[in-house]
Amino acid sequence: MLDDVLIVIKGAGDLATGVGMRLFHSGFPIVMTEIAEPTPVRRTVSFAEAIFEGEVTVEDVAAKRIEGSSEARATLAAGKIPILVDPAAKVVQELKPTVVVDAIMAKRNVGTKITDAPIVIALGPGFTAGVDAHAVVETNRGHYLGRVILKGEAEPNTGVPGLVAGHGVERVLRAPADGKLTSVKHIADYVEEGEVIGWVGGEPLKAPFKGIIRGLIGEKVSVFKGMKIGDVDPRAIPDHCFTVSDKALAIGGGVLEAVLMFLHKWQEGRS
Repeated sequence: MLDDVLIVIKGAGDLATGVGMRLFHSGFPIVMTEIAEPTPVRRTVSFAEAIFEGEVTVEDVAAKRIEGSSEARATLAAGKIPILVDPAAKVVQELKPTVVVDAIMAKRNVGTKITDAPIVIALGPGFTAGVDAHAVVETNRGHYLGRVILKGEAEPNTGVPGLVAGHGVERVLRAPADGKLTSVKHIADYVEEGEVIGWVGGEPLKAPFKGIIRGLIGEKVSVFKGMKIGDVDPRAIPDHCFTVSDKALAIGGGVLEAVLMFLHKWQEGRS
């Protein structure tokens, strides 16, 4: 039964949340880990916000912050995804999951090993399938998005966001100074080109073009000059601010495929 196959997901940003939702909806029990001060830009669709808020709901799935692995089972039994501050993912040794998914999206391997669990899956560049993980899932937009890689690596990080309605790198909002954001506008608000969205270190953060604020970092988070702290969507559809993206769901589908593929092989090997 799938409800006996525990999965630990390292990271709980918007892409990790898409992965978690795909797996949770498919019947797998999920535990997620995060750092003490996560920096998701798409906060309304990131389970990482539960670290600050205690509990959040993305679409129809709730995530609740727990203080230790001993609380995981009870939270799962309540129909919620447990998430805890655990940068080193010590919970992997404590809970001994069948599957570990590295969804930190650091663009490099920050500690995941293929021996961490019977099935280890990693997202994006920085991992080699068969060496660091049993499978790697492509995260770069384009023809191969969501594809399961069983040998080799994902495409290298381009550092350039995909085009949305003709807008690419200019969609990204970057901190104009060090400090914390004081917001004038909020996620799902419409903005005009040049309109002030907020202030960081006394410097204004302005909208690059007309659209809707799809993501904006929380005011509790310290940021540095040049750091990505938001994005503007020229399509200006409010529902997009509160639903998991096509990219996150595509990656989640790839992870689900990889889990089922290796789970079948693992169970065959045990029988």
